[in-house]
Amino acid sequence: MLTKEDIIAEAKRLGFADIGFTDAEPFSSQKEYLLAHQEEYGWTEAAGFSLLAGTDPKNILPNAKSIIVLLESYFEEAFPLKMERHFGRCYHNDDRVTKDGLALKVKAFRQFLKANDMDSKVPPHMPHRLSAARAGLGTFGNNCVFYARRVARASSFVFPIAILIDAEYPPDEPTIAIGCPEWCRNACVAACPTHALKGGGKIDPHRCISYLTYYGEGLTPLELREPMGMYVYGCDRCQNVCPRNTPWMAEEKSPHAKVAAKAANFDLSCLLHMDKPYFEQKIWPHMFYMSADDLWRWKMNTARAMGNTLKPVYVKDLIRAFQENSDERVKSMIVWALGRIGGSQAKTALKKFLQDSAGKVKEEITQAIEASESSMLSR
Repeated sequence: MLTKEDIIAEAKRLGFADIGFTDAEPFSSQKEYLLAHQEEYGWTEAAGFSLLAGTDPKNILPNAKSIIVLLESYFEEAFPLKMERHFGRCYHNDDRVTKDGLALKVKAFRQFLKANDMDSKVPPHMPHRLSAARAGLGTFGNNCVFYARRVARASSFVFPIAILIDAEYPPDEPTIAIGCPEWCRNACVAACPTHALKGGGKIDPHRCISYLTYYGEGLTPLELREPMGMYVYGCDRCQNVCPRNTPWMAEEKSPHAKVAAKAANFDLSCLLHMDKPYFEQKIWPHMFYMSADDLWRWKMNTARAMGNTLKPVYVKDLIRAFQENSDERVKSMIVWALGRIGGSQAKTALKKFLQDSAGKVKEEITQAIEASESSMLSR
């Protein structure tokens, strides 16, 4: 049978940043929390993430005896700034569809276990971050994000992978705690523009920008559009302001060639005008939480981001997109963005659109014209 040292050595050989071990006992506290907060987390069941079932490892692997947790450091190289402005960093090189990076390393690790007569499973719905803390790999932040203890300058730019196995190994000392320094004064909570963070490691997921960008229902409420800023998919706001992340963010990094090569595909103008084939070939393989049926949400998010740039250069794109789209949610956000950017060209277009519009779109246009006039007076 493999020793613990054998497994650690293989993880390091494959390039994982860190590794820890814990037992396969149920995550009772997680189950209690989920049951008490169904209003906030009940949506995960409908989305196919059976989080409640995942709190008992034996629901996944009946003969599970231990959990190996691997840490992947995903911000080792610099991402293009134009990507960081609009997309959460953890999605820039996500290969859960393409399976050409991290997936290959995990596969190789599991093959190593199998070659040594060990069964394993990598369940997506098990609490991977809590597993990592139980395995002594790090602590949590007040922003609910997991922070490494020994790697990536103790930053949160790590991705835990929990692997259930049918062999028993001595567990590492747990580090389940919030590790934020008192002097920080909850910088992340203060910086969250949609007030999703509640402090003490608590969050309202329905107000989180990441949740809103890919799971938000219908037209984004007016009061959230400006606070959501320029993020189209995901959000890093609470990580960017965190003093625990400063050492790693200040680290000089070479450019990430793979991400840089596809950055042009994620240009805002391209996203606003993309069709289904473009989305399926260039966008979905990398950012897949929304299907082609949710193309409207991608375009709505993009229009909002354009509006929040306040750049007149996007007015032409927004006008064209209004004429090309029939979805009320997309058209409503486009006119909001035009009103937010303001200027004579935007105002002229809005007045023209008003003549042939009705319902919610007409209401949004009226509000956008007022916003446009206000912005012109204030500039």
